[in-house]
Amino acid sequence: MTSKTSSKISLLAALAAAAVLFGCKPAETGTAGGGGSGSGSGSGETKSARAMPTVEGPKVEGDTIKLGLVASLNGASKPWGEDCKSGAQLAVDEANAAGGINGKKIELMIEDSNSQPQDGRVATQKLVSEGALCVLGEVASGITRPMTDVTYAAGVPQVAIGATAVDLTQKYANIFRVCYNDDFQGPVMAKFAYDELKLRNVAVMTDNKLPYSQGLSASFKAAFEKLGGKIASEEFYEQGNAQFTGQITNLKSKNPDGIFLSGYFNEVGPIAKQLRQNSVNVPLFGGDGWDSTELINSGGDAIVGGYFCNHYTSTEDRPEVKDFLAKWKAKYGGEPGTTMGALTFDAANLVIQALKNCKELTAKELIAQIDQTENFKGVTGTITLKGQNGDPLKSALVVKVTRTGFDFAKSYSPEELK
Repeated sequence: MTSKTSSKISLLAALAAAAVLFGCKPAETGTAGGGGSGSGSGSGETKSARAMPTVEGPKVEGDTIKLGLVASLNGASKPWGEDCKSGAQLAVDEANAAGGINGKKIELMIEDSNSQPQDGRVATQKLVSEGALCVLGEVASGITRPMTDVTYAAGVPQVAIGATAVDLTQKYANIFRVCYNDDFQGPVMAKFAYDELKLRNVAVMTDNKLPYSQGLSASFKAAFEKLGGKIASEEFYEQGNAQFTGQITNLKSKNPDGIFLSGYFNEVGPIAKQLRQNSVNVPLFGGDGWDSTELINSGGDAIVGGYFCNHYTSTEDRPEVKDFLAKWKAKYGGEPGTTMGALTFDAANLVIQALKNCKELTAKELIAQIDQTENFKGVTGTITLKGQNGDPLKSALVVKVTRTGFDFAKSYSPEELK
């Protein structure tokens, strides 16, 4: 058989294996990641062994390198998906203008997850069937998790953009991310609440249909109690709810001095308004799921003054940030509406750098080179993946919500959380 025929047969076998994997695992209903056991971002602790794909995976044939992206171009997470698309395109266009990879141009192939896990899986299957050497995505961990089974079966590296569920990188050695995980951002916000806001008796509101919210709440609670704080109560709701009267009534009776909201921006804004309408005026804070200017639109004055963990802010005085924003403005005008534009720009450029380091343009070699990433200067910080089992060694920021955006409040390095 020719190498091209062999490659096609391997790919078909990989997709069949992916189908088997999905046949015995129900699809998730949430659109974000949950918690899990394992070390936090940058902890340096050893995780359980990660399995390397058993198939060779695709290789580049011809003059084009195919890079796939799965993004939420429709649905509840659309603001993130739109910025992912723009961030990836910005990085690819810049690389191609500079000559590509050894004269080969990069083709960006984009598929829509529609903010749903099942659609994310199907989108990934389509990308690998069409020869993607690598897949970027997703932002939501509930979408990313089924994608990892597909990329593993196909022997293709995958770089998650904003998926923070701890367990996502623990199973397969071809899975990486450019964001920190929930075992890091939970303690970051616990430390900020305890040390900076001087809170001691905090209530938590958790979206019980969103694995991301569940995992982040668990991570925050454990860290806050370890610091000496008390969890006054934890109230649960589900995606799609518009009224939170019962939860707020229960929470208010516990007289908390602060509230941790671990849901997404499209939930947090309305919750904040209803809290203030019920005379609950304590500090509000949460995780990177708050990240969207839509938070300010939906929350109005009620969310102003809140704090959340984030990957970067446009007000940072770093050359990487200034350069990125100038490029974005020149191509699209203004600034990205969410951090996902910067994270996807970093993910794409990290893969492009790894491609430049490849001895041969194969998926197997690309996995090895991504895994050797060290001190990559990204917009969202310096990223090291070498020796980190797929999780980047990097810092996290806490930002404050204002009427016009998000302002830097404090930065935490992994060492400060040990």
